[in-house]
Amino acid sequence: MAPSALVKPQMQGLLAKCLHFHIVGAFAVSLSVAALYNIHYTNTRKKAYADFYRNYDSMKNFEEMKKAGIFQSTK
Repeated sequence: MAPSALVKPQMQGLLAKCLHFHIVGAFAVSLSVAALYNIHYTNTRKKAYADFYRNYDSMKNFEEMKKAGIFQSTK
């Protein structure tokens, strides 16, 4: 067998090649994190607020706080 020649290392453009790879990866990761945040945190929180205010009666809550003595200016 004949000895094979060694492949020369890349000396020019190595930083640009690596940066391109990492910038694309960082962009993909940031988009996925933003999508997961929107799905798991924002939408869940919006649903919880909607569920709370669907059956919320402000006057009933006011009367309960009034009976508990929270307000000093009302009798």
